Amino acid sequence: MIDRRLLLGILIAGAGLVLRSDNDKFGGLSDLVVAADGRRFTSITDEGGWLAGEIVLEGSVPTGLANVRLGRLLAMSGRELERKPNSDAEGMALLNGDLTRGTVLIAFERNHRIGRFPVRNGAISAPTGYIKLPGEARRMKSNSGIEAVAVLQGGPHKGSILAIAERLTDPEGNHTGWLWIKDTPRRITIRDLREFDITSAAALPDGAVVVLERRFRWSEGVKMRMRYLKAATLGAGPVIEGETLFEADMGYEIDNMEGLAVHKGAQGETVLTLVSDNNFNTTLQRTLLLQFTLLAEGLADAGAR
Repeated sequence: MIDRRLLLGILIAGAGLVLRSDNDKFGGLSDLVVAADGRRFTSITDEGGWLAGEIVLEGSVPTGLANVRLGRLLAMSGRELERKPNSDAEGMALLNGDLTRGTVLIAFERNHRIGRFPVRNGAISAPTGYIKLPGEARRMKSNSGIEAVAVLQGGPHKGSILAIAERLTDPEGNHTGWLWIKDTPRRITIRDLREFDITSAAALPDGAVVVLERRFRWSEGVKMRMRYLKAATLGAGPVIEGETLFEADMGYEIDNMEGLAVHKGAQGETVLTLVSDNNFNTTLQRTLLLQFTLLAEGLADAGAR
């Protein structure tokens, strides 16, 4: 378990689960959405699958999963996505409604696109259409496309869609993303800190965003970081640096952390839920579900800087 003394007064480690299944379709979790009740969730995989179920809680502590269902993501024709270039789903956000009946955005890399997928009775249906990407998105490499997608929940651009590439850099090496303001994509730039890749983003109620990042080198293993981007900086023009909430290496109980979701806890606290992608390699990697509580007082200090 993560040492609370190292969490900068902003995050408190909650609990973590190692998820396992005998089903060979389980794994490769690349992002998730957690419902407002903190129990129901829906996740996607980078092999064109989805997984939905409930997080079992004892008080506020996750102890397992229940009522888990697996399914396949579909094309507009209703056929299952099969080939890797078409099925590599990496980012997910709730656009409207809820996880029983609503719409989720799903971002794919390789064949780069962001689709609107209806949710009916908790299952993800065929997409109704795709968001038009800006021309510069064509510069994204096959395996470094959009990994982070979020819908802003407050602030001056409430309701706008945010998407960030895993690694699409400007001449200074900074990350590229877009904010769709009134359906028009506006470029945003996020400062690169030590060559981490961006793997997910989750919107906070006030319009701020938490970004999840990962770095892997054979010489040092895997690292993760979470950064807080306050609402006023999004779409404002200058390079956004944000505030580092937490950074960890293999000395902590982490793995290839790729998915991030936000919900409010029973006492009104902000809970961050993370999942890892085991690349369907159960020998060398694990599927983890980790939770943190974002402290309001620490967040206020970060937002003031």
